[in-house]
Amino acid sequence: MARSDSHAHPRTVGRYVLYGELASGGMATVHFGRLSGPVGFSRTVAIKRLHPQYAKDPEFVTMFLDEARLCGRIRHPNVVPTLDVVATEGEIFIVMEYVAGEALSKLMKTAQQKNIPIPPRVAATIISSVLHGLHSAHQSKDEHGRELGIVHRDVSPQNILVGSDGTSRVLDFGVAKAAGRLQTTRDGQVKGKIAYMPPEQLSGGYVSRQSDIYAASVVLWEALTGRRLFDGETEAIVLVRAIEGKIDPPSTCNPLLDYATDAVVLRGLARDPAHRFATARDMALAIEQTIGLASPYEVGEWVETVAAEEIARRARSIAEIESASMHASAPRIGLGAQPAEPPHSQVSSISVSRPAISTPAPQKSRRGARAFGIVAGLLAVAGMILGGLALQDTLSGGAHVGAPNALDHEARGIAIIKPPSGNSKNANVTLPPDLTKGPIGRPPPPPPPPPPIVKTPKTNAACDPPYTIDPATGRKKYKMECLK
Repeated sequence: MARSDSHAHPRTVGRYVLYGELASGGMATVHFGRLSGPVGFSRTVAIKRLHPQYAKDPEFVTMFLDEARLCGRIRHPNVVPTLDVVATEGEIFIVMEYVAGEALSKLMKTAQQKNIPIPPRVAATIISSVLHGLHSAHQSKDEHGRELGIVHRDVSPQNILVGSDGTSRVLDFGVAKAAGRLQTTRDGQVKGKIAYMPPEQLSGGYVSRQSDIYAASVVLWEALTGRRLFDGETEAIVLVRAIEGKIDPPSTCNPLLDYATDAVVLRGLARDPAHRFATARDMALAIEQTIGLASPYEVGEWVETVAAEEIARRARSIAEIESASMHASAPRIGLGAQPAEPPHSQVSSISVSRPAISTPAPQKSRRGARAFGIVAGLLAVAGMILGGLALQDTLSGGAHVGAPNALDHEARGIAIIKPPSGNSKNANVTLPPDLTKGPIGRPPPPPPPPPPIVKTPKTNAACDPPYTIDPATGRKKYKMECLK
């Protein structure tokens, strides 16, 4: 199928984006959809769009919304969950989980065209899963623990999805139950489903969980035999044959089946609801014990074999939708564009704009002021120690033995800055008693030795020169007073 115009021109419905058509039925059309959440979160969903004649009927809308709220409490892996209901612009949209697979009705039709019969164990697995999902719905309770009494009323191959993962799921609980109420007054609008209705539903009687068991048994009969149970050229003929209820054992159409399988199927198709299985789970267990179950891999492989082309086409459509969704949301979530916020305000690879948070300045307490004073005092003492070390190094001239050198100070992480040599104020500085000690781990250096005292002889006019010369001998004779 060619790409739909809805792919090129999607429609926004609340927080969802509606894309091309996925399937169409008597009550609604199913579209591909995408959930557009915050911070770039997105998810592929299936969105069912009710036909106008249902969406514009106030009685139906009220009834459907009530049923949808009830069915939202069904949580089971064999039930397609209803994620949301959107009512806008006079239309109703049912948002469901997207399942990669195909409806059982199309699988059975394609298998018949390709002459690929359904293996009995695969058919048993599909219907057994459906029955487990129905049992979960029948047992659903409200927030007060009371049973809701949910009945599907429209179990049919069209409302059974078989996924590529081998899991079968029932869908359309809310639509089916609401439509079941309308079908008694609007004959023909639930076209094609009469063949799966039990006698009590066709006659307008009481509908219970046994009604769903009957419908599931019809689907099982058709899956095992590869043909319709109640067929006819017109709806009237189908209705008459369904009311008559003439049913042949499935083994008459499929020689691979045994009498035990016939007994299980015919019990589910009993005209009297009291003669059917008490619960859907009971029938599922009977199917498992008589026919046996195929693995999810076997079911998924059969689905891929029968509907490979359709599944591949849908996979391409999903890829196009996801790609278009990412490109459309890139400027809004910051992908492929310059971030408006600095890098520290981003979460993972998605740009998130965070509002600036102004934090008020903390008020100073007495304890904080006391701590601040202690820290300031410690810093002052450290400065005095460093200054004393620098002064002591300057006074000693750096030549005394045991004085700390630059490598010692660097090893301790202490940088000593020497004052300028011309500073005369340091000459008379007296170190405090606590600062006369050397660096931690070393004794204080010894004081420098005093300079030698040299006596200079006194000089006067009579002692210049301090001697006389004997004229007879020519020798020097020192003056006694000049030698003192």
